[in-house]
Amino acid sequence: MNSKLALLSVSDKTGLREFATALVNEHGYKLLSTGGTARLLREAGLPVTDVSEHTGSPEIMEGRVKTLHPKVHGGLLCRRDKEEHLAQAREHGIELIDLVVVNLYPFEQTVARPGATREEAIENIDIGGPSMLRSAAKNHDAVTVVCDPADYGAVLEALGDEKKLAELRRRLALKVFQRTAAYDAAIAGYLEADLAEPDLDAASGFPAKLTLSFDRAQTLRYGENPHQKAALYGTFHEHFEQLQGKALSYNNILDITAATYLIGEFEKPTVAILKHTNPCGVASAEDLKSAWEAAFATDRQAPFGGIIVVNQTLDEALALEIKDIFTEVIIAPRFSDEALEIFRKKKNLRLMVARTGLGAESMREIRSVVGGVLVQDRDAILGDPAAFKVVTKREPTPEEWASMLFGWKVCKHVKSNAIVYCRGERTLGIGAGQMARVDSSRIAVWKAREAGLDLKGSVVVSEALFPFADGLLAAADAGATAAIQPGGAIRDEEVIAAANERDMAMVFTGIRHFKH
Repeated sequence: MNSKLALLSVSDKTGLREFATALVNEHGYKLLSTGGTARLLREAGLPVTDVSEHTGSPEIMEGRVKTLHPKVHGGLLCRRDKEEHLAQAREHGIELIDLVVVNLYPFEQTVARPGATREEAIENIDIGGPSMLRSAAKNHDAVTVVCDPADYGAVLEALGDEKKLAELRRRLALKVFQRTAAYDAAIAGYLEADLAEPDLDAASGFPAKLTLSFDRAQTLRYGENPHQKAALYGTFHEHFEQLQGKALSYNNILDITAATYLIGEFEKPTVAILKHTNPCGVASAEDLKSAWEAAFATDRQAPFGGIIVVNQTLDEALALEIKDIFTEVIIAPRFSDEALEIFRKKKNLRLMVARTGLGAESMREIRSVVGGVLVQDRDAILGDPAAFKVVTKREPTPEEWASMLFGWKVCKHVKSNAIVYCRGERTLGIGAGQMARVDSSRIAVWKAREAGLDLKGSVVVSEALFPFADGLLAAADAGATAAIQPGGAIRDEEVIAAANERDMAMVFTGIRHFKH
């Protein structure tokens, strides 16, 4: 039996011609192949045996069955250290296969293509490829298995050095099972979404088994703190392009995500400043420079070391305003050439272009808990203002309505308990993350006064219900004339009565935005 037999069958033919040529000319391999791969190798002048000739069985059913044969899988799975296996291989005319190069039908790319049909998706579910990969990977003590063209160079370098090759085989086998796991997860996810009545919880639409698969995109210097290790997985870098600055940190990535979701709520030119994922100043205006002035006025201390995000091209006028403020990250859909020249002098400043637009697509959120994970839909709903209910004697004025709807967008992105004071399309004071809602209100008032902002005629926004009248009264004492909140508390009538006593207008949205 020939000890140097390689089976090559790939959909991604990158670098295959050169790799196969080296296998034949430098390492003495015979080649087995199928279909288009075999044609490419023959065009390169390499001697190739078709798998159908090797097995004595033709490809059938439009190529669905071609490598599922004992002469293929026996050649891969035969243990070289067991005489019984070797004897059975000789008895059945099975040649041992020592190297396998297979990458899979492009299922993920097919289903991601707009307009892809279900038939196209099903036909791009590879069966023979994963089977060969798994067989070879199981027997990796003897078989070298390659599922990624990026590994061709390492394989050629290791061939001839048995110790080095043995170590490489272990890594390549792991890579195979990671790849087939991700492939199967993609198929399962597609079928779950495709089924009219999938095997999901009828009430929630969540699968009975959750399978996650992400490629590591970046190893981070550390996590939230220097003693914590961390890495980024997934396609974050497909959504953002970093133009300059230090490598992103774990905290930067969290802040960028929060900033992107927040700014996606707005259409007018808007600036938001965030710190530790909480907005500390947000404003909309006719231009970004005016929006910046109002957003920054909310809190001139918290933005130090924070995140700035805008939803229009960041131009020279705004760059001149913010260039001297210590900022970790600035995010925009575009930067003008003049702005880039201004920021270029601050080499550590991270500039991020939102490649896919601001306000990332709706997706489910996953958080780790003891023994598992929590999964939920992202909070992408603001509610329908036409369905909001005025519950006080006094109707809000048009100006109060506009302020409330602006603040409602902001408050949704503030950690609970959250209170936001607004007037017009700008924030005046923000209180976040307190155990009692009245404390968040007091902090927001204090921050506004520290910034020299008058809350008289403002509106107060609460992302969840006022459980008692004290939070509302604190807002009235500060100068708020209107309030917007979900409603639904046991003491709603007391809160409404308190609003009426102060001649405040109050609106119930009927929708809550807790953010833990």
